[in-house]
Amino acid sequence: MSDAASTPAPAVRDRVVAFGDVVNDVVVVPRTAIRADTDTMSTIRARPGGSAANTAAWLGSLGTPTDFVGRVGVADVDYHSEQLRSQGVVPHLAGAPGLPTSTIVIIVEGERRTMLTERGANRALTAADLSDELLSAASVLHLTGYSLLDGPRAAGTQELIERAHAAGVTVSFNPGSAGFIADFGPAAFVEGMAGADILFANLQEAELLCDQTAPDRVAKAMADRHGLAVITQGGGSVFVAERGAKPISIPVPNARVVDPTGAGDAMAAGFLNSWLADRDVARATQSGVMVAARAVMVMGGRPVI
Repeated sequence: MSDAASTPAPAVRDRVVAFGDVVNDVVVVPRTAIRADTDTMSTIRARPGGSAANTAAWLGSLGTPTDFVGRVGVADVDYHSEQLRSQGVVPHLAGAPGLPTSTIVIIVEGERRTMLTERGANRALTAADLSDELLSAASVLHLTGYSLLDGPRAAGTQELIERAHAAGVTVSFNPGSAGFIADFGPAAFVEGMAGADILFANLQEAELLCDQTAPDRVAKAMADRHGLAVITQGGGSVFVAERGAKPISIPVPNARVVDPTGAGDAMAAGFLNSWLADRDVARATQSGVMVAARAVMVMGGRPVI
């Protein structure tokens, strides 16, 4: 037997590590216009959430081997670990003494959302919470913009990106919130996520991060900066672009919108799940679009168990 035949093939790295925010979501869908100083009948559900954790949950539900690294209140470690396991995710959660689990009250009015946010234990997360062992087995490290605002901040986020690249890991990034981009400062935000290889953003977020407004030009500008960009527009077409190539428009199917929370997180998961298989960008975007359509038809940002 030749040496080539006896040498085992290198292990396939197909795992995704999602790092970042995990949240207790309280989703409120008023049945009528909200009335001040009195009752408004509503549908209210408590759901596990957080952009990074939502993406992990969708990935796990699609069969992608996925790890999630985050921080919650000490009393919630078991609950959030079990929620992630139920979606096929391996949780790596640490408790944050003295801090509550991050909580967001989400008021849903059609395709619009108002979010009242307490960052809580997410502020205790650090770059050191992601081990070299997890990175060494990963193909993709998925980050969100909340890492720039919470514990890791810009310096920690850059450390994570540099460590990932040194380990041969692709970095995907979801900015997550136009409001937080504006608060943080677009120029500083761009600097904080520099080096990410794949960008998932909605048009409002991406417009703040570049000097373009038309969705195809925004996609091209962000792809030229990062290498690959996926720009969503709610119910409008998704534009995907690779550096140096013409953007592609992918139509979005009609879906009954119950709650748009987590649609972008689901889009990223559907994309990565497909992209890891064959690196076909158009097919991956179509997959992401279909998963996002599933997400808007349920309350909360994760798959229904």
